[in-house]
Amino acid sequence: MRYRIVNKQQLNPTVYRIAVEAPLVAAKAKAGQFVILRVHEDGERIPLTVAGTDLNKGTVDVIYQVVGATTAKLSALEPGDHLADFVGPLGEPTHIDGVKRALVVGGGVGCAIALPVARALKDNGAKVDSVIGFRTKELVILQEEFAAISDRLAVMTDDGSYGDHGNVTMPVKAWLEGGAQYDCVYAIGPLIMMKYTVLTVKPFGVPVVVSMNPIMVDGTGMCGGCRLTLNVDGKRVTKFACVDGPDFDGYQVDFDEAMARGATFVLQERHAKDACNLFAK
Repeated sequence: MRYRIVNKQQLNPTVYRIAVEAPLVAAKAKAGQFVILRVHEDGERIPLTVAGTDLNKGTVDVIYQVVGATTAKLSALEPGDHLADFVGPLGEPTHIDGVKRALVVGGGVGCAIALPVARALKDNGAKVDSVIGFRTKELVILQEEFAAISDRLAVMTDDGSYGDHGNVTMPVKAWLEGGAQYDCVYAIGPLIMMKYTVLTVKPFGVPVVVSMNPIMVDGTGMCGGCRLTLNVDGKRVTKFACVDGPDFDGYQVDFDEAMARGATFVLQERHAKDACNLFAK
């Protein structure tokens, strides 16, 4: 079975949203889960979070950033083209039951993961405050979608070129210090952003859920590439993001180890992108 791309939208200079015809995946997928796709029969497998579904059309939205050879090849496809594989939904859905008031924090392309979580919370009857952050104005994505489902929304840019100047932890801290009460904080984005969001929330005693995106190959726990170390009751415990996650208790995650492991293949990824030479003129 080949999976047809039915729609494509460029959200900023490096981020795209595509809708893929995959009715069986659309029927089962929930917020927080992901798919693994291959662009071509001989291509690598890459995990991408489910950004939305349309049950009537049988489509699944994924949002991705062009960072390497495979995402560059994916960005070259147009509506009507087909993917070789589109497997899912994988991973555990985000747990939202019992949450009446939530704070959703998204950073960069991580907002593509945060949005369906915020939407699921809203659909489940929760009040949702959202903070989304980007490096600069041209990288802002999904603001209108977040505004439509958020009771309160802060947009931050590192350089102050749009929204408020600063990082996502600033409104998080200000709202908590101002007396905002949350049942849970959901932080989704770069590892360093999630780490400091956890540290910001910790003094207030609010649970924090983070969505981890380590190196992943098979998506079934067999390869071990997506292993993470958690600190649980004074013990170091190994978990696998593809089957145990991708959501974890932010207070338990060893972020420093995760960041070090995530940089393992940076040189190889850069070489693959250069060798791809897809957009050479």
